Amino acid sequence: MTTPAIGVLALQGDVREHLAALEAAGAEARAVRRPGELAEADGLVIPGGESTTISKLAIAFGLMEPLRERVRSGMPAYGSCAGMIMLADKILDPRSGQETVGGIDMIVRRNAFGRQNESFEASVDVAGVEGGPVEGVFIRAPWVESTGADVEVLAAFDGHPVAVRQGALLATAFHPELTGDHRVHRLFTAMVGSAAR
Repeated sequence: MTTPAIGVLALQGDVREHLAALEAAGAEARAVRRPGELAEADGLVIPGGESTTISKLAIAFGLMEPLRERVRSGMPAYGSCAGMIMLADKILDPRSGQETVGGIDMIVRRNAFGRQNESFEASVDVAGVEGGPVEGVFIRAPWVESTGADVEVLAAFDGHPVAVRQGALLATAFHPELTGDHRVHRLFTAMVGSAAR
């Protein structure tokens, strides 16, 4: 099988960590900052960071509409933390001017688990990830308020969904790229490989 080329949206956030995790998971990882680079990717990771900033930069760099089009046309995408917010169809508490790529039929709440100084780590059982719980790093993390019928909840924490999948789209409220455990990235790399067949 050909190694999938997976881009990481490199506008703001923990880009390097995702690039390293994707390489460790067997993907050809590359930074995406322009529409032409997006067009060459088989799949895309939208990293954690600050969702309002990522939204505004995606608009400023002319990437928002190409992102929406690629997601609508079936490109696999994975969003962690701020990336989860970017893949949500609706934000419960958006900042002024904040937009999303959309694609996952869910409503998310920004900073649901608290502020920066309330960040924490927790073990999370994620459906589809073998080998025991994933160590989740929650930094100003969102949670999912509600999902549509086609969204599969893969993990919950404290009574709230924190990992979801809808078709070729995957999202986690936590940061697996910060732990050295690459199983979530392997799951996504396999999703990209299956979509390319």
